[in-house]
Amino acid sequence: MQYHFKIHKDGDMLWAECAEFPGCCTQANNKKDLVKNIVDALSLYLEQDVISENLVLEWDIFSKIDDLQVKINQYHASCPELKQQVKEYYRISVTYSSNALEGNTLTESETKIVLEEGITIGGKPLRDHLEAQGLSEAYDFMYTVIASQTITIEQIKQLHKLFYYRINEQQAGVYRTVKVLITGSKYPTTSPDKIDTAMVEMVARLNNLRPKLHSVEFAAQLHKEFVFIHPFIDGNGRVARLLLNLALLQADYNIVIIPPIMRAEYISSLEKAHIADRDFVIFVAQMLQETQKDYLRLS
Repeated sequence: MQYHFKIHKDGDMLWAECAEFPGCCTQANNKKDLVKNIVDALSLYLEQDVISENLVLEWDIFSKIDDLQVKINQYHASCPELKQQVKEYYRISVTYSSNALEGNTLTESETKIVLEEGITIGGKPLRDHLEAQGLSEAYDFMYTVIASQTITIEQIKQLHKLFYYRINEQQAGVYRTVKVLITGSKYPTTSPDKIDTAMVEMVARLNNLRPKLHSVEFAAQLHKEFVFIHPFIDGNGRVARLLLNLALLQADYNIVIIPPIMRAEYISSLEKAHIADRDFVIFVAQMLQETQKDYLRLS
């Protein structure tokens, strides 16, 4: 049997908690000692011998992501003008993939034509074009608040406003006043009268927790909690993915692309996160790792 341990930093210490047995936790100031302490703690908890080969540490994938990011950042440092090129490169991928996850019918090449040439694609719904234009504009705004190094309610509302005002100006950047259901989910969203309080509490709690979490885990938690509240009448998934990427960019990580082909795994891991968020955090980490690898291959 494998035992999964969630790892996070708190100052100079590494903390580990078992996903299967939340009461089993330990700490150390380096990875080697942490693994030893995990084996000892788990063996004591289970009252049987455990070997390190039975352990799955979430930190492993985070370490790989960090190593890849070092290479990307070194590459950017050697060629500063690349940052603007990277922003424009990902504009199409982010807009296409995020919209496609929600059922938008524009292909990636069609999205590029709409955004770069302003041409309407024959036979495609007007709304699909408006979603592409709006998400691209919100993407630009995302880059303007990277330096703030924090997540705010104002940023969230502005991201939604820029995405949605072409579709429904009255609802753009405004919390919903009606109940909504998430298709395929058995869990309710936050009731309209509690959204404002829930959003304020979410932002405050996560910003306070941020120094204790790996940047990828923080970004995944932000996405998850925002979607569970579902504050807007529409466009919550797209805003969640913008927030996911904003959090990563603020921490000097690469943008993450969730390909439409991964929609089933994405939705499934997010649904499971209502009970335990390990699968969703790992899913986000895996998608980021693949995006990093793709970028380095192109470089």
